[in-house]
Amino acid sequence: MAEQESLEFGKADFVLMDTVSMPEFMANLRLRFEKGRIYTFIGEVVVSVNPYRLLNIYGRDTIEQYKGRELYERPPHLFAIADAAYKAMKRRSKDTCIVISGESGAGKTEASKYIMQYIAAITNPSQRAEIERVKNMLLKSNCVLEAFGNAKTNRNDNSSRFGKYMDINFDFKGDPIGGHINNYLLEKVNCASFPRAMFADLLQGGSEQMLHSLHLQKSLSSYNYIHVGAQLKSSINDAAEFKVVADAMKVIGFKPEEIQTVYKILAAILHLGNLKFVVDGDTPLIENGKVVSIIADLLSTKPDMVEKALLYRTVATGRDVIDKQHTEQEASYGRDAFAKAIYERLFCWIVSRINDIIEVKRSDATIHGKNTVIGVLDIYGFEIFDNNSFEQFCINYCNEKLQQLFIQLVLKQEQEEYQREGIPWKHIDYFNNQIIVDLVEQQHKGIIAILDDACMNVGKVTDEMFLGALNSKLGKHGHFSSRKLCASDKILEFDRDFRIRHYAGDVVYSVVGFIDKNKDTLFQDFKRLMYNSSNPVLKNMWPEGKLSITEVTKRPLTAATLFKNSMIALVDNLASKEPYYVRCIKPNDKKSPQIFDDDRCRHQVEYLGLLENVRVRRAGFAYRQTYEKFLHRYKMISEFTWPNHDLPSDKEAVKKLIEHCGFQDDVAYGKTKIFIRTPRTLFTLEELRAQMLVRIVLFLQKVWRGTLARMRYKRTKAALTIIRYYRRYKVKSYIHEVARRFHGIRTMRDYGKHVQWPTPPKVLCRFEEALQAIFNRAAPAAYGRPQTRDQIRAVAEACTTATKPDTPQTSGTFVPVANELKRKDKYMNVLFSCHVRKVNRFSKVEDRAIFVTDRHLYKMDPTKQYKVMKTIPLYNLTGLSVSNGKDQLVVFHTKDNKDLIVCLFSKQPTHESRIGELVGVLVNHFKSEKRHLQVNVTNPVQCSLHGKKCTVSVETRLNQPQPDFTKNRSGFILSVPGN
Repeated sequence: MAEQESLEFGKADFVLMDTVSMPEFMANLRLRFEKGRIYTFIGEVVVSVNPYRLLNIYGRDTIEQYKGRELYERPPHLFAIADAAYKAMKRRSKDTCIVISGESGAGKTEASKYIMQYIAAITNPSQRAEIERVKNMLLKSNCVLEAFGNAKTNRNDNSSRFGKYMDINFDFKGDPIGGHINNYLLEKVNCASFPRAMFADLLQGGSEQMLHSLHLQKSLSSYNYIHVGAQLKSSINDAAEFKVVADAMKVIGFKPEEIQTVYKILAAILHLGNLKFVVDGDTPLIENGKVVSIIADLLSTKPDMVEKALLYRTVATGRDVIDKQHTEQEASYGRDAFAKAIYERLFCWIVSRINDIIEVKRSDATIHGKNTVIGVLDIYGFEIFDNNSFEQFCINYCNEKLQQLFIQLVLKQEQEEYQREGIPWKHIDYFNNQIIVDLVEQQHKGIIAILDDACMNVGKVTDEMFLGALNSKLGKHGHFSSRKLCASDKILEFDRDFRIRHYAGDVVYSVVGFIDKNKDTLFQDFKRLMYNSSNPVLKNMWPEGKLSITEVTKRPLTAATLFKNSMIALVDNLASKEPYYVRCIKPNDKKSPQIFDDDRCRHQVEYLGLLENVRVRRAGFAYRQTYEKFLHRYKMISEFTWPNHDLPSDKEAVKKLIEHCGFQDDVAYGKTKIFIRTPRTLFTLEELRAQMLVRIVLFLQKVWRGTLARMRYKRTKAALTIIRYYRRYKVKSYIHEVARRFHGIRTMRDYGKHVQWPTPPKVLCRFEEALQAIFNRAAPAAYGRPQTRDQIRAVAEACTTATKPDTPQTSGTFVPVANELKRKDKYMNVLFSCHVRKVNRFSKVEDRAIFVTDRHLYKMDPTKQYKVMKTIPLYNLTGLSVSNGKDQLVVFHTKDNKDLIVCLFSKQPTHESRIGELVGVLVNHFKSEKRHLQVNVTNPVQCSLHGKKCTVSVETRLNQPQPDFTKNRSGFILSVPGN
């Protein structure tokens, strides 16, 4: 089953129709065409509707989507069939074939080209030069055969006038190593409508020098054989096409002299069409004799021999040889027969030459492994015209044979699959067209046998006599009728028409020309003329011309018998391979991408037997799949099978899933596959799967987003850790360098005035000035250097201005508070923040946080989401007092004598000193505002609490876990850990 597309595009597989009926089939086909879905499956058959426009569905990205995928995994496409045939060939070493059929203009040739391109694209992954050469030649051969075998018609710009079967040989690795082409029935067209393609390419694309050497001019209307085609509008650029074909012939391996011979033959045919005969009394003459010389030059023979072959026929009577003069009518017939024969021999020679080049050579299975084959059959489809002649009779017989094979193989495949799986087989009603095949090809009784008998009769045999023989021998056949047998049927003309009831519908054939076309009469004089050509290529095309005039030869087989034998051989060849089918449909006769002609398409659906194909494929069950693949697609529907089951086998798991959904009465269980009877069950399973996929996708997205978030968090945390340790390293290095340079300055004569300050790291640049300011402020006026150890310690502490992790700013709850304060108080910069332990005049000790900006000092309560408990404007701050130890004691002195007593502390890193940072940033800020801040380093520290003088002294206690304040007579004691 195809990957489920939205129902807005219709059903991707006709097997899944609710009812197998023509109206529903046509409605689905129309809907998909209108939605731009030109491919639809019937099981393993692709139905293709010609879009009459370029679609972007054949590029490299599309090829990758289908490469190695199962048939049902992707939407319907030619690439799906091509890949299925290739996988069957490669995996099972089994020869396969792809049969492409449909009427003229349905897109068969394009389909075969896309299939070839796909196979070329997916092979030779190692890019071996020899394999690439073979692939290139196989693709180019298509181009050459199209140019010589296709014609411009009212229905189609590029109508195939021949059937083509190409075998592509692969080595044991699955790479193409060669091929072989068979062609069937190059149509014996009316010379007034010769295949236009290569003639037009030559006239429009050949250089002036080339055309002059061939005695040609560019105007297509100047030549009788192609002037009808010249009046038809064409979308093909003839000049560009000529260059493409010429390049392709060179790539394939045609020699320059061979290519030149091809052009000469084409030119000779054009000049033959312009020959005119006149009668002088009873003697026919060539009116434009100069053309004879041109033809003789192009065919490398003598003008008098060409003229004699055109005007006379050599007849042997016993030992005597007589030159019998033609009538004007006979001369014209001989000329046209000669032109058609030359073109047919040319085409067959081109096919033979390509085969000589691309066929596998020196392949030994014991050395190179077994070769396998993919065959591609691109053959004319069923034809019903207003006037149907011998060609349509042969073409429709070919389609009867292929339809018979198609139904037999599909039925056989279905029956064999049912037997393998142990499913009861039910008889299927379908139209068996064996009776029509027998009507045409049966020995002694069929139409071809009767036609051959008529052609072998001595004396004058007419088409009317042939029709009489058909009436007498087939008058009682249920699928044959004529006006004589059915006098009331006025559609048929007396002594002209007969009707055959084909599987695709009734076709009326005109017997006019049947005898001549079947005899394929070409006077021996022309064969001897061409054999005696001095051009070796032309000579090899006519080997039978070497026979002498009096030599008795075996009667050659007729055209119909040759075609029948080739069809029987073709069918036998296809029957030995595993077949895949592409059924092409032409949506309208106007080559419009918008028009879908229901009647036209219905007729093609009928004669292609597509509805019978659906019925056979359904055969009681619309869908079947292996248990493993079915489970892989639908296991998420049931809790018993998702994500994996613990049942004994996949078959048991599938049974459990089906029972869970309640479909057990609509399925059958084979040995390796499940069979589902109605499409509705399958659509319900698809709907349930689609619903679960949404939940699964959301779950996967959630898990993946969580994973990404954790990864980002870990990376960010690691980066911050690295930054923190690096900054600490740089700061410590700077402190050590400061300490080293100023070591022993008390013993120096100038107290270290000559010592050069080290360059600080970038992270400390803003604090260097503050550090030096404190240093200079603490020094005596005479020397500008500190006097005491305590003062030097205070200076050193000012160097520790690295960012600390254990601050209010690292808390998530602090950020909105800080933002609100910024909005309210309009501060510009944050100077400092730290957790503290404070004591007030009531001896109450509490944990708080201080937050210093360029405008205020805030005291906050961390336990209440950093609620602001007190605000001190910086202009109200008069000074700082710190102790001379490591105790982190700080007293903020204010103008209103309401000093703030705190002890700075941080848990990470434990007991890290931040006094220097606080002093440094405040001094630097006051200096920038040209104000003085008094800094005192002393122990005990003097302060004022609401006008009451008191002191704060520091004591060290061994078992003190963390700093704490206690009251004494003179004020407070700060107890700090002794270790």
